[in-house]
Amino acid sequence: MSKKQTNAAVATAGSGGEEWFGHPRQLARLFTTEMWERFGFYGMRALLTLYLAEHFLFDDTTTTGLYGGFTALVYLTPLIGGLLADRYLGSKRSVKFGAIMMALGYFTLCFGGDAAKPYAMIDGQRYEVVNKGEGDARQQFAVISGQELKIKGNEDRTVSLLGSDGAEVRRVAAGEFKAGGERSSFFTMLMLVGLTLITIGNGFFKPNISTIVGSLYAQGDRRRDAGFTIFYMGINLGSLFSQLLCPWLAMTVGWWAGFGLAALGMLFSWSLIQFDGGRLSGYGERPETADSSRDMLIYAGALLTIPVILFLFSNLMSYVAPAAGSGITGYIMGLPLMGKMLFGTFLVGVPSILIWSYFNGSRVEFQMMLAAMALIVFNTVFWTLFEQAGSSLTLFADRNTDLSVFGLFNISAGQTQFFNAFFIVALAPVFSIMWNGLAKRGIEPSIPVKFAVALMGVGAGFLFLVWGAAFAGPDFKVGLWWLAGLYLIHSMAELCISPVGLSMITKLSIARIVGMMMGVWFLSISVAQYVAGIVAQVASVETVGGQVTNLQVSLNTYVDVFTTIGWTSVIIGGVLFLLAKPIKKLMHGVN
Repeated sequence: MSKKQTNAAVATAGSGGEEWFGHPRQLARLFTTEMWERFGFYGMRALLTLYLAEHFLFDDTTTTGLYGGFTALVYLTPLIGGLLADRYLGSKRSVKFGAIMMALGYFTLCFGGDAAKPYAMIDGQRYEVVNKGEGDARQQFAVISGQELKIKGNEDRTVSLLGSDGAEVRRVAAGEFKAGGERSSFFTMLMLVGLTLITIGNGFFKPNISTIVGSLYAQGDRRRDAGFTIFYMGINLGSLFSQLLCPWLAMTVGWWAGFGLAALGMLFSWSLIQFDGGRLSGYGERPETADSSRDMLIYAGALLTIPVILFLFSNLMSYVAPAAGSGITGYIMGLPLMGKMLFGTFLVGVPSILIWSYFNGSRVEFQMMLAAMALIVFNTVFWTLFEQAGSSLTLFADRNTDLSVFGLFNISAGQTQFFNAFFIVALAPVFSIMWNGLAKRGIEPSIPVKFAVALMGVGAGFLFLVWGAAFAGPDFKVGLWWLAGLYLIHSMAELCISPVGLSMITKLSIARIVGMMMGVWFLSISVAQYVAGIVAQVASVETVGGQVTNLQVSLNTYVDVFTTIGWTSVIIGGVLFLLAKPIKKLMHGVN
């Protein structure tokens, strides 16, 4: 933070200036800016997995892998965006440029072309596939020698081809039936360009809007945690409406309408910063030593990274998992370039920053940075499991969830992500009041304890859904409210880690690299997103034309994966709970 910013923050926090619910009034504009930005992002995210699976007809492995890679890059680029803002642009200029890039990305996704045409490879020969019926009644038929044979998956992963009388005409051995889609290479590339623009824009926007919020509060201001919790509610207030409206538009009008609404939300976000009427003057400004002539060079450099990111996406889509028995070394060496880049950046970046802190900071500053890095590692585990929401949980909702609401109407699989946002909006004020109340009594849990509770909570959410799966009906579908219960538990866990984590970074970081540390925080989430894609790939099932071939196999697969990650998270949370006291000592009174 520059001297000008620091003085502004102290003046606002320490004087009797105009306030907004007991906080600096500038928080209201930043709250609204983030709300509209998240409106666009989460509206797009609610559509993306289903768009890849149902419009482009990618298989589960490609769909969840591409989704995980995209969201990983979305959280990796803030590491660079935070650094550029700290050194050259300032947070405010970075936010505005990022908003424009993201809006362009959403608009680009509006152009998807015609839906891919399904086909099936059987014993190495390609056959046309036709879909009949709508919704849950939709069935797939392979056209072989002019005869339409119904495709039915079996529990042993073989595939039966049934005649019009329901009798099995042919059984295809496991692994010999491969479904695919004939899609336009141009529109596939255009879709990847859209994701690339969003990725770059988010790198400039995401870390720096949070940094501006942190600059509103002077060091030691106990309102900081509550302020970030309010700010975090803005994130989910935006996603609440977009995760209802964007999927609804996609269903009733077309995919383009859902993505178009997300783009409009992003433009609203940009306008709030661009036309702030001087309300944010003194916050997020360019460092006093920075040269403004470099701005255009930075913007041009960002655009020049588009081919690089496109190459990473293409490499990710062509990835083939290494053969079983290759070991952990073989697995890591066999990762696509994006995987190597993410793990390499994290494994090199975290120790490097700690070494820099050791030589350039005081003993206390180094220990605080050490505590921050330890919590960042546990943060990675949390988001790996939590971010199944956009991939495996969305596909679970589409395939193995009864989406009826009290028998009155049905919602779409994309709209189930609304539950998380709804619970955050409803519970964020409660948690803000609770943290303030506990702090006044001197009994507020430490940050490490909050992280531990979050990890155990995300595991408990998956185990709750597994319990509900035991009550699935003969159609192998779980009641919607079991999925809603998972999101309720996950939302409470999220409120224990995400807004607290953002605040923690601004308090534990050495002041002159707070932007970079915010980037490292998002880097940890980036690694988590990539690993989340790998976890979701484990839950992959056979699909034809975007539909699973056997719902029982699908349900059993999801239950096995959710059970494993649920208990793993609970155990890791317990380990952190035991480590909470020594980590707290390293924090030197930061709460």
